[in-house]
Amino acid sequence: MAHTSKSRRHRSGAVLRTAVGSAPAVAVLALTLTACNADGDAAASPGGAHTAAAEPGAGTGGTAPGSTAAGTATSAKPVASKPAAKPVGGAGGAASPAPSATAAASAAPSPACDHKMPISPDEVAVYRYTPEGGSLSLIVRYGNWGCAPADSDGAPFVTVGKETYLPMDQAAYVTATNPVVESSENQHIGVQEFLDWLEAHPNSGLVFKYHLGADGAVDRLDEVFTP
Repeated sequence: MAHTSKSRRHRSGAVLRTAVGSAPAVAVLALTLTACNADGDAAASPGGAHTAAAEPGAGTGGTAPGSTAAGTATSAKPVASKPAAKPVGGAGGAASPAPSATAAASAAPSPACDHKMPISPDEVAVYRYTPEGGSLSLIVRYGNWGCAPADSDGAPFVTVGKETYLPMDQAAYVTATNPVVESSENQHIGVQEFLDWLEAHPNSGLVFKYHLGADGAVDRLDEVFTP
C-alpha cells in the first residue's frame, strides 16, 4: 500500500510539471493565434477591401474610366472645332439681298406701261346688238389698255364710261377668233353669224377693232385677242 501512495504522488508531480512546462507553450500559441487573427482581420477587413475597390487608379479598373474620358475628350474636339454654322450663315447672308432685289425689280411697273393710257379711238368691247330703228347697232363700251400682269399673256382692256350704240353696216367685213370660232387666228365670218353668237353669249365684252365707212357705220370689224 505504501508503494501505491508513492506511485500516485509521482504521477501528480509529473502531471504538474507537464502542465507547468506546457504553460509557456500554450501562451506562445495563444499569442501566435492572436497575432494571426489580428493580421487576418486586417487583411480581411471589409473596410480595406472597400477602400481598394473604390480607388479609381488602383489596378486595371481605374484605367478604363480614364480611357473612356480620354476618348470622349478626343471625339469632342473635332465636333467643337467644326465651324458648320459660319459657312451656312455667311452664304445665307450673301444670298438674301439678291431675292429682295429681284422681288423689288419685279414689283416695279414696266416703264413701257402707262396706267393713264388714253381711250382707244377705234377699239370697243362688244356686249349685244339691237335692230331698233330699222338699222343694226352694236351695244359697246369704249376703254383703254391697262398694264399686263407678270403672269399674263397680254394687257387687259379696261372699259370706261357707259354702254353706247355703234351703227354697223349689215354688209360689214367681220373677222373673229376664239371663242367665236375655233381658231387661234382671225377667220372671216358673216355678219349674221356674228350676231347669232352675240345673241347666244350676251355681255361677253369681246374686244373688236372697227373702221367706219363714209356713212358713219362700221364697215369692218376685227376681233382683238385679250387674255
